[in-house]
Amino acid sequence: MKTIGIIGGMSYESSLHYYERINNQVNEIEGGLTSAKLLIYNVNFEEIRNLMLENKWTEIGDTLASIAKMLEKAGVDYIVIATNTMHKLADYIQNQINIPLIHIADCVAEKCKKNNVLKTGLLGTKYTMIENFLVSRLVQNGLTVTTPRNQTDIEVIDRIIFDELCKGEIKASSKEYYKKVIKKMISEDGIEGIILGCTEIEMLIKPKDLDIPIFDTTQSHIDAIVDYSLERKLYKQN
Repeated sequence: MKTIGIIGGMSYESSLHYYERINNQVNEIEGGLTSAKLLIYNVNFEEIRNLMLENKWTEIGDTLASIAKMLEKAGVDYIVIATNTMHKLADYIQNQINIPLIHIADCVAEKCKKNNVLKTGLLGTKYTMIENFLVSRLVQNGLTVTTPRNQTDIEVIDRIIFDELCKGEIKASSKEYYKKVIKKMISEDGIEGIILGCTEIEMLIKPKDLDIPIFDTTQSHIDAIVDYSLERKLYKQN
């Protein structure tokens, strides 16, 4: 079994899902008292969030790269960033370590292709929706990706993530807003599936809420992590 190093705490809600599901899935496969071999470094998200708001991405990158190096030195075989937005810094971090970083976009793209869904919508934080770091990686994997066209929709989706979901708050009004945006993307862009490109959104939107397939980056990432942990497949660097 390989050892996984997780950079977590962004938010701790999503990191809880990673820890619980990785261990549950490993145990379901291996049985007995088997659990995953992993190390988690849980950051103080308040500090990271403040740097995000000040657009200090170099400082965030240096912080996360330092954590990745620490985990590598501790003996992990793979690095995982347990959040979508910080994959903005994935290449920067990967270039400073000597072990693979399991990229969340590669994992969800594989799920989409297995289901023959190539025309996808993407929701996430405003960084994920406005910037190209996740979209370009998905496109490299063979997908066509669209994000909400309306700036107000982008701002509201982002606010709900940070002001509600990161705090564990689930509101019916927010669920309906997300569903409205997705239905607009189906109508205007012809998307065939929606990628939940933020590790907290799956707390809000469930498969039964929509008429198109949902591809949750969190679960896609976790499924791949389990496979690499148990050496059921080898990670191929893109």
